[in-house]
Amino acid sequence: MNQKTDLELSAETDLGTILEAWHAATIRLEQTHEALQAEVRRLTAELERKNRELARKDRLADLGRMAAHIAHELRNSLVPVALYLSLLERRTEDEGSREILHKVIEAVQAAETTVTDLLQFAADREPQSVLFPLLGLVEEVLAGLEPQIQAQQIKTVVEVSQALYVWADRELMRRVLLNLVLNALDAMPHGGTLTIEAHAEEGDLWLRVSDSGSGLDEEHLHRIFEPFYTTKPNGTGLGLAIVECLTELHGGHVQASNNPEGGAQFVVVLPQRAVLSGHQQEGC
Repeated sequence: MNQKTDLELSAETDLGTILEAWHAATIRLEQTHEALQAEVRRLTAELERKNRELARKDRLADLGRMAAHIAHELRNSLVPVALYLSLLERRTEDEGSREILHKVIEAVQAAETTVTDLLQFAADREPQSVLFPLLGLVEEVLAGLEPQIQAQQIKTVVEVSQALYVWADRELMRRVLLNLVLNALDAMPHGGTLTIEAHAEEGDLWLRVSDSGSGLDEEHLHRIFEPFYTTKPNGTGLGLAIVECLTELHGGHVQASNNPEGGAQFVVVLPQRAVLSGHQQEGC
């Protein structure tokens, strides 16, 4: 029987080692190639998303300029109409005529609300930030809506610490909260529970407004922040668009989703805007 020499065995061993190394290198190269392809796909998708977002912002800017022009023209026309209607109502003694005039005045007021929404949506202003207690703002908004809340038999739950302060534009945040609460009330015409919660998380403000209504369907959920998109018969479709716009002015974002227990919720997150007096840490 032939026996291999030490030289032959050494050569075979070296060849085997080389083949194993080659195989391992090939596998690593394939893995690297796959990882690079995945990263290219991710970056491509991210670029497409950014381009869509940029195009959307450009469209909103154009829409905002157009809305501002239309709103100013409408307001100039509505102011004298409202004034003359008010004078006419005071001079009219016939009850039937007064009732008709009252309905006309309500329609004009609704138009003025739409104009205000348009101007707010089109407003180009930098937030004038001040430090204020969030609970005071929540109570102020709820007090202003108390007649509607009682009429609809809405239960309100507020979980906001007295120690929670916010560094933001108070008037703009009042508008954000007001629009979210009005949206929640619209979702509960026959009663329900309105919940307002807020907490600080590593300096970020988390504000949550939820209702116990019927919730949001998928199409509505995807389009809910689009300007002029609404499912309400008399809605302008600007309330939630304004919420998103004003939140982004503060460097934050707003999220919409359905509650596991039913109803919808909106969460406003403002980065580095929350201050807890006394260094207390508190959650929703």
